[in-house]
Amino acid sequence: MHRRTARRLTGVALATTGALAIGMLGAAPAQAAPETINLVTVNDFHGRIERDGAAGGVAALATAVNQFRASNPNTVFAAAGDLIGASTFTSFIQQDVPTIEALNAAGLDVSAAGNHEFDQGWADLQGRVQDLADWEYISSNVFLKGTDDTALAESWTTTLPNGVTMGFVGAVTEELPSLVSPAGIADLEVRDIVTSVNAAAGRLSDDDPANGEADIVVLLVHEGAATTSIASATDPASAFGQIVLGASDDIDAIVSGHTHLAYNHVIDGRPVISSGQYGEKFSNMVIQYDPVTDELLSMQNTVYDAAIKDARGNVIGYNYTEDPALAALVAGYKADADVLGAVELGDITADFNRALQPDVDANGNPVPGKTAESRGAESTLGNFVADVQLWSANQDGQADIAFMNPGGLRTNLAYAPDGTVTYREAANVQPFANTLFTLTLTGAQVKQVLEEQWQPAGASRPFLKLGVSAGLEYTFDPAAPAGSHITGITFNGAPLDPAGSYRIVANSFLAAGGDNFPTLPKGTDRSDTGKVDLQSMVDWFAANGVATPDLAQRSVGVHLSGPDADGYDPGDQLTVDLSALDFSTTEPAAGEVVVTLGGVELGRSTIDRTLVRLVDGVGTASITAAIPAGLYGSQELVVSVPATGTEARLTVELNPEPVDTFVFGIANKLITSSTQPVTYSGVVVADGGAAPVGTITVMDRGTMMATMELTADANGRFSVDLGTMDRGVHLLRVEFSGGPGFEDARSLPFPVIVKR
Repeated sequence: MHRRTARRLTGVALATTGALAIGMLGAAPAQAAPETINLVTVNDFHGRIERDGAAGGVAALATAVNQFRASNPNTVFAAAGDLIGASTFTSFIQQDVPTIEALNAAGLDVSAAGNHEFDQGWADLQGRVQDLADWEYISSNVFLKGTDDTALAESWTTTLPNGVTMGFVGAVTEELPSLVSPAGIADLEVRDIVTSVNAAAGRLSDDDPANGEADIVVLLVHEGAATTSIASATDPASAFGQIVLGASDDIDAIVSGHTHLAYNHVIDGRPVISSGQYGEKFSNMVIQYDPVTDELLSMQNTVYDAAIKDARGNVIGYNYTEDPALAALVAGYKADADVLGAVELGDITADFNRALQPDVDANGNPVPGKTAESRGAESTLGNFVADVQLWSANQDGQADIAFMNPGGLRTNLAYAPDGTVTYREAANVQPFANTLFTLTLTGAQVKQVLEEQWQPAGASRPFLKLGVSAGLEYTFDPAAPAGSHITGITFNGAPLDPAGSYRIVANSFLAAGGDNFPTLPKGTDRSDTGKVDLQSMVDWFAANGVATPDLAQRSVGVHLSGPDADGYDPGDQLTVDLSALDFSTTEPAAGEVVVTLGGVELGRSTIDRTLVRLVDGVGTASITAAIPAGLYGSQELVVSVPATGTEARLTVELNPEPVDTFVFGIANKLITSSTQPVTYSGVVVADGGAAPVGTITVMDRGTMMATMELTADANGRFSVDLGTMDRGVHLLRVEFSGGPGFEDARSLPFPVIVKR
């Protein structure tokens, strides 16, 4: 019988030397000596098999695992996913075989499937990866489409030498369809995590041997908290908070990943942990269980650092030596990769960089002086890769525009030390081995793709900046509402035709709608070129030899101050707020921006290069000026940065040039008495026959007698009751103040004589 009574006790968090934190829960021990189990866990390893910086490498991780196993044979080694995929070169270039074989040697028992396990598609995970791996991949919330059968085993159990059965339930983030190529998982369906894991854990706890039973159940979930705070882990508005709060009492501990953070909580009497990333940390959970009373007595987790750091955070050594046999295995993998990676492809004249943003700590607080990669800003690297992919597709086809997703760029292409680009360096930039697809979109759909850079609610990032190929340029208004950000697009210098057809190039991940770009899969005449993204880069260098970063921005943020109720007229003040005028890394500063309207300079300003988070906002300026005299109708606003060659064009609709008008008016009486009312009538005539609109004002010399609005349905005719007038000679005239598109006019005076 599987107990669920003793676990829900008050948890106590403790700290120990060499560990990040300890979470502990306890109950009074049973009379018999309890059984002790070690659960060693990692997450988000991403093929970091070599020792590098804070990452201790797989050989040191194996040493740690072996030490726990030597002291206690009742040890399980488990993971929370993303063991492969987005790996460093040694593993990547060999299709992650080195990582799989190294973790086999380290004795990994079980792992949740992470999103990166699906990078090469379900067929690759189901076949090649699982055939190579000695451990079990599990996931209870990924199903074969149209069935109630899980694609992978929903759970895994092992009976330890002490007779205790450990059960593990797996799950992967519900964002999986947007994080991998949808085409690669077309046969799968991702379902609700909480429902799935609770059902699987219930089957391990229902006293039915037919579906497996476990004394202790641990959830391995590839989803995680946004920060290291306990508030984040219990936020009911977050995906992970819903898991933590919704997990049933059948689940004794939660081992998580995906967000690459290290945290060690006890929440409602249950450990909720994550061990960071890349093997920089790992956890050991010491579990005490009484098989006589079927009570879980305690679960105490410690997070260990692979590296030793000084007070400033610099790595000065390692806590674990490398297992000699595994170190030799890794060295062999590295030697093979070095041969493949040392091939020189070509040269670059300067760095091609990803964008940067201010860094924040795990709680979202700014870290002074530190920066981090930004997927929300334009980059020379993203644009260059788009250029390369367009070139590649055009070697034996005809394409117009290429898009590149920022998450597919895993590192910079640096000039140092001598500008030579090797195969390893190129592969480190694009490690996913995606093929290039071509497809046809209308101009309207191209605009929609650009709108989709603003991500839907609930996405992990609010904005993802696409790299775009040369020839496509656009303006956007960062302050506009969703769906209306893109304000102008040109292709090869001409306005993009909404009804026109354009041949698009994108990698297989993006072309299938990855990263929440659902319009790309709607393209027609889809074709897999068979060209791999990395090979396209290799071919480009073979054909061109040298690459130089294009410092011109291919998109610029432009926000205009709104017009008054009558629209934009000459003389009105116009404020032009600009953003995304500059890159964010080692590129030369953009300097100064010049803004013209209708060929007349409005002003110029120094560009502010302050970094911003999450969005494309580096390089700001603001110019306020009067709309020049003589400008009417559609006028071109041109934003130019002479130092970089950036030039953006946006059509601004001013009021049309006013047409001439003529106004005539007469009173109903030339001679009258002071007791008789006077009516003044007339007509306004506009050139071209348009029905004039504006304001009618009847004046008696310098005194206003009456006013009214002239609307289009009056066809220029008006009549105003002036009432009675004093004795004397009155000179009445009408003044017409033209509305938008109509000039002002004034009539000749009409005399009215008022007698006693």
